[in-house]
Amino acid sequence: MILVSVMYPGGADAPAFDLDYYLRHHMPLVRERWSTMGLEKAEVVKAAATPDGSPPPFQIIALLTFRSLEDFQQAAARHGKEIFADIPNFTKAQAVVQINEPQAW
Repeated sequence: MILVSVMYPGGADAPAFDLDYYLRHHMPLVRERWSTMGLEKAEVVKAAATPDGSPPPFQIIALLTFRSLEDFQQAAARHGKEIFADIPNFTKAQAVVQINEPQAW
């Protein structure tokens, strides 16, 4: 299992982010295209604060759980272009994508 983090930069100079479009159009597109390709779970978190009161480094983070790295790579190869082409519809921010391996503890 892998966890793909798609993080949209925050901070004082962060580009605007249309959360309504993201939740109503973009994430359903992601789910529709990738659910049959190994996407098991998708969560969206919206930054609320930092401990010191400074602007959060990321305003929105999508957490996508895939069965395997291979499943994600195949899903991205097949539909990644379409999904990433939708980003300008909700933000001008450049997404930061990170692939993670969850660890039990």
